[in-house]
Amino acid sequence: MTLNQKTANPPHDGHQGYVYASYGPLKYLKYAIASIVSLRRYDRERPVALVCSTPHRKLLKEKNLANLVDKIVPLDEEHASIVGFKHNVHRYMPFDKNLYLDSDIIWCKNPDSLWTGFSVYDFTITGNQISDHFFGAPKNFGVLTNILFRGRRRTLKRFGLTYLSRVQSGMIYADDPDKTKEVCLLASSILKRQNETHFQSRLKEKGRNEESCEWSLAMAMSTLNLPVYPWLQGQMSPQLDFIEAYTDYDPDFNRVICLYYCDPFVFSFRGLKTGWLRNLFIRTFSFFPGRGDYLKTTPYCLHFGWVHQKQPFYRFAEKTWEELTDNSRTSS
Repeated sequence: MTLNQKTANPPHDGHQGYVYASYGPLKYLKYAIASIVSLRRYDRERPVALVCSTPHRKLLKEKNLANLVDKIVPLDEEHASIVGFKHNVHRYMPFDKNLYLDSDIIWCKNPDSLWTGFSVYDFTITGNQISDHFFGAPKNFGVLTNILFRGRRRTLKRFGLTYLSRVQSGMIYADDPDKTKEVCLLASSILKRQNETHFQSRLKEKGRNEESCEWSLAMAMSTLNLPVYPWLQGQMSPQLDFIEAYTDYDPDFNRVICLYYCDPFVFSFRGLKTGWLRNLFIRTFSFFPGRGDYLKTTPYCLHFGWVHQKQPFYRFAEKTWEELTDNSRTSS
């Protein structure tokens, strides 16, 4: 079925559900639970599935927290990694319509209209039609090497592609098992050819201990000519990165307002860690009409994807876990 042939479903379709994955140290289970708690502020009807490792399933039962999710799905040990899970989501489709979410996400508003937007796709991932310079590249001055030596263009030519989208896999939507499997298998095969691309291993980034799944998924989607779900939509953005300098929020994230530059190129400067350099670039390009335009908005989700910006989420997750486990002990 093509994109234009599909029709949107009612906002509260009983076959729609959220899917989180949890494995590894206890902190990752805490992150998933905190995200689910924030989700339940706005959506108490659609079910939530947690695909998790055996130790995490035991912890949920020990802490009397299993009732926070509607389905607990065993995670195969070989899939207990970012690439392992996201390149195999076709094996974990507990609902007819699945929205896969990173655990370092805070929900900020009612998702009904977001589901309506996703419902016209068979498979999609949030992203931009054209990838920016930082996608799969160093997040510092090292990015200039790829630009000067035209690494992106060489990669596209080598793989027979005419475009490369920017995938942000914090949200993946899938309702077609065959199409989902096709994307996942192709992404896995492309990742094995990393040395033929200009992409940098995520393991080279400070604080990262897992490989990225995003550039391989992006190349698979480009190969299959599948559209991404627009990541940056102004007031309707499905998710925005948490950047301290760009975000007004309270500690529990009941109120979140993000600064959003309307020009995608100017907005991409948020990836620069050095504040003065980021501000210099923004001021420079704001000289051109429209480039400095901005608005303030609340996204559906606030995503804590940048390693150096995660501390507020860590605090929220720890506080949420302590409150839930304290309540559990009291009630028992």
